[in-house]
Amino acid sequence: MRVILGSDHAGLALKKAVSAHLTGAGHEVVDLGVHEHTSVDYPDYAAPVAREVAASGDFGILCCGTGQGMAMTANRVKGVRAAVVSDVFSAVGTRGHNDANVLCMGERVIGVGVALTIVDAFLGTAFEGGRHERRVNKIASNTLND
Repeated sequence: MRVILGSDHAGLALKKAVSAHLTGAGHEVVDLGVHEHTSVDYPDYAAPVAREVAASGDFGILCCGTGQGMAMTANRVKGVRAAVVSDVFSAVGTRGHNDANVLCMGERVIGVGVALTIVDAFLGTAFEGGRHERRVNKIASNTLND
């Protein structure tokens, strides 16, 4: 599986751990940055990951301090369903019910061990479709403000 990664400075260590974990599990990892701890603006890294996920159909993982800024940015890209996740139950639910394609995590919120378990649960869960597909299609239709 191909997974697109990105982070800001506050999520760099977590992204590096996720990258090593995914590579060790045989996944293809595309890291769109950041690569240093110098302060950066999270939208500059979330947006390219989100655009690549929308274009390719691959999964994305974004890390920052809380995961929130990354998710807010990524969800502005059509075709992206980004979710902030801090536990395995939510990882399974957001994939199975919401067909999330971008996982956002906060390095300041969860530890590496929990994060790697979340990554495995997220990537290992299939979208259930059925009644959930109708709901996801409403999100995709972009008519929620009409």
